[in-house]
Amino acid sequence: MKANGLLIGGLGAVVLLSSFSLWGRWGSQPVDFNTQIKPILNKNCIACHGGVKKASDFSLLFKQEAFAPAKSGHPAIIPGDAEGSELIRRLSLTDPNERMPLDAPPLKAEEIDLLKKWIDQGAEWGDHWAFQTPELPNVPSIGTLWSRMGLTSNPETDWATNEIDQFVLSTLREKGLTASPIADKSTLLRRLSLDLTGLPPTEAEVAAFMADPSPEAYAKQVDRLLASPAFGEKWAGMWLDLARYADTKGYERDPGRKIWRYRDYLIKAFNADKPYDQFLTEQLAGDLLPNATDDQLIATGFHRNTMNNDEGGTQDEEFRVAAVIDRVNTTWDVFQGTTFACVQCHSHPYDPFRHDDYYKYMAFFNNARDEDVTTETPTLRFYTGSDSTQLMQLKQFVRQSMRDPKQADAEVRRVEMMARTVEPKINSHDFDQYVNASLLDAKFFGVQDKGSARIKPVTLTGRTRLYVAWGTSAPDAQVTFRLDSPTGRVLTTVPVPNTGGAWSDSVQAIPLPDVPGKHAVYFSLNSPAKPLEWVMLKWVSFQPPLALAAEKMLLGLLNKNPDQTPIMLDGTGELARKTHVFIRGSWLSPGAEVTPDVPGTLPPMDTDDQTLPRNRLGLAQWMTRPDHPLTARVAVNRFWEQLFGTGIVETVEDMGTQGIQPTHRDLLDWLAITFAQDDQWSMKKLLKRIVLSSTYRQQSNATPQLLAADPFNHYLARGPRVRLSAEQVRDQALAVSGLLNSKMYGPSVMPPQPDGIWQSPYNGEAWVQAKDGEQYRRALYTYWKRTSPYPSMITFDSPSREFCQIRRLRTNTPLQALVTLNDPVYLDAAQRLAEHMMQRGSSPAQQIQAGFRRLTLHELSPKKQTVLTKLYRDTEAYYAQHPTEASTLLGKQAGKLLVSIGLSTRAALMVVANTMMNLDEVIVKE
Repeated sequence: MKANGLLIGGLGAVVLLSSFSLWGRWGSQPVDFNTQIKPILNKNCIACHGGVKKASDFSLLFKQEAFAPAKSGHPAIIPGDAEGSELIRRLSLTDPNERMPLDAPPLKAEEIDLLKKWIDQGAEWGDHWAFQTPELPNVPSIGTLWSRMGLTSNPETDWATNEIDQFVLSTLREKGLTASPIADKSTLLRRLSLDLTGLPPTEAEVAAFMADPSPEAYAKQVDRLLASPAFGEKWAGMWLDLARYADTKGYERDPGRKIWRYRDYLIKAFNADKPYDQFLTEQLAGDLLPNATDDQLIATGFHRNTMNNDEGGTQDEEFRVAAVIDRVNTTWDVFQGTTFACVQCHSHPYDPFRHDDYYKYMAFFNNARDEDVTTETPTLRFYTGSDSTQLMQLKQFVRQSMRDPKQADAEVRRVEMMARTVEPKINSHDFDQYVNASLLDAKFFGVQDKGSARIKPVTLTGRTRLYVAWGTSAPDAQVTFRLDSPTGRVLTTVPVPNTGGAWSDSVQAIPLPDVPGKHAVYFSLNSPAKPLEWVMLKWVSFQPPLALAAEKMLLGLLNKNPDQTPIMLDGTGELARKTHVFIRGSWLSPGAEVTPDVPGTLPPMDTDDQTLPRNRLGLAQWMTRPDHPLTARVAVNRFWEQLFGTGIVETVEDMGTQGIQPTHRDLLDWLAITFAQDDQWSMKKLLKRIVLSSTYRQQSNATPQLLAADPFNHYLARGPRVRLSAEQVRDQALAVSGLLNSKMYGPSVMPPQPDGIWQSPYNGEAWVQAKDGEQYRRALYTYWKRTSPYPSMITFDSPSREFCQIRRLRTNTPLQALVTLNDPVYLDAAQRLAEHMMQRGSSPAQQIQAGFRRLTLHELSPKKQTVLTKLYRDTEAYYAQHPTEASTLLGKQAGKLLVSIGLSTRAALMVVANTMMNLDEVIVKE
């Protein structure tokens, strides 16, 4: 036994000595590239040796570039040899002309030592954590073995509800912190209601919750709120910022846009708990799904919320490209949580994305058929009544005329596509070789007598119908279409319909001879009676023929003007585009051609068992694949940020190397994997898991010691205490006062707004205030004009939505108090709340207590009761002496109040109600 013991001891000594020898060379522990080295390089080196600049042909952005020979011919980093590495030598010099970083303070000695250790250890490179596929971490153990078995009590196991709490408690233990107790039931229900539905609970709902002693009482409230129609409205409102939703097109002219059906899609999707992977796919590529439904087409409005420039003199192609670039950037911001926009001009300064990666990704979006035309086509048209019947008859007629069922299906889809979307077509701004012609107001092609132009080469095989949208006021205008040249073979000569003016158009189907192959088509105008009168063409489309009856029905539908909403559609054949790298990001400087692909830093699209189509649908399928490192993490982080006010990664918009490190990385990965795999992308299950946790249900009170240790609550030792969003502040005022109109869906409405806010010189549009209770609908239905958003929303930090807004940065300014004290909506709410107060008490003290309880679900403290009662007394006395002012404050209701109650009493209660609505505990979640 002794011999064996000596042998084991000797082996242990050898291992220990070996370890000491290695530690002596490399330091006490391995250096981690991502957490220790990358921050030093990003801070001090990347500006000159990164994706934008590569001084001396040396870059530290990619491994192969960092280890490759620089301009001098020698590598700057030699793995395993710090002393021989030029990087260390240049960092250690004292001569300012040679020392790096140039023209900047030298690195600290400890930073250089860390770099030396890293190189000596082999200069192990590492991918940033967010670009690595997450692996399911172990859930930390808490409490004691006996408490985990339920045999004894322990503060940690007694407090924790689910795995989220175990991750949080583990971190709190490391930081020397402890969790806070669970909040009281009324506070908790108000927080939960505002978070899940955006509306406060009613007093009756609080009373029912308080009276339910069962252990499942809270979970039942969670289920009730998740099932509420208001849930979809709340979370759709959050998504509208991401989708840059607005009711106008943006830019200087900023005319109206009807895209409210996309907002309705969001509400329905959240309420139906549409799986997030499907939710993402429909918004990015709903039009590419097999047999796409109307809802799936409407969902693509996500990327039709881009701005259009309808101002005269602009170039459509410039702003079409701007819209495509916005789609690329928004897709990365919303679904990938990574800054990608800068790669438009150069390789990413900090993250491993190359310049051409941007344009390979852009190629997924570059075939979209929208082209910055004023009509916003393609749109999905909604026929009603007899027009809807006519569409059904047209489809039946086409189907019955085909013998082969497969051919019939294809032909019905083609005809329905034309009727519902007016695609495929060639927009007239794409004509060229103008003679006595121009783009009218830079919008649609116009031609005068003896003028002509060319339609670029297009396949004519089997396409013997030319659909044209055109018009004029000239009485005898005729257009001749020729093949291949201005003097080529005449295809046909037809009169232009007299529509009363060039800007009024009619759709016609012009018979053409059967011409095989791909040809240019030239057309010329003969208009001798009024040679200066314009003939305008909006678009043309070469289509196969239909039976005369079917063609007549189709033309009848195309000449209607039904309600419609912008959607995404891709062009094929001649309408497909090539994508080029833009040199320095300029669309006027195309470089090498690229094809659709994803950045090499991330998993490839094609795997051994899956080849994805190189279009938006394939891109969406790639983004929701199990090995994708970003999509689930970004989604989980965003939902967490909505509930706690700060994401697990605070920079919700940037999980890259310049983003703030996650406070609970293992928790983020665990939630992401659980969300995608166990929950099958169910957003409601994710939210339920979070709000059921004790971490979410904690009191928000903070001791001075806790504030000193963790002032921003990064480690979640207390519950969230965050100011309500602009929409929630308004909706709560309407809800507690009883004014809120719960009507869902439909076009946007215009609530009260001061005169003079809108100025629309182009078309004279005016803000027409909604009536009959429509003005009191939830805030997400408010009409959103990009150049002049609703004032109270902007004051409470909502964006203009010209571009995607990932998170709202909260401020607290006196302007916000001016809104809630003076905005007509809040005054109306205060007046209605005052009526409620009068019905709930016989004395001012009782009335004030009732109003405070309605607002906060808590009793008013004696100190606040005294202050508010004094406000009431002073205000009543003032209005008793100034009845005209009281009448002005009460507005239209003043005349009705003289019989039942004095003006001064009513006005004083309204002022107190308005004051209470401005209290801190009312405009935050607590």
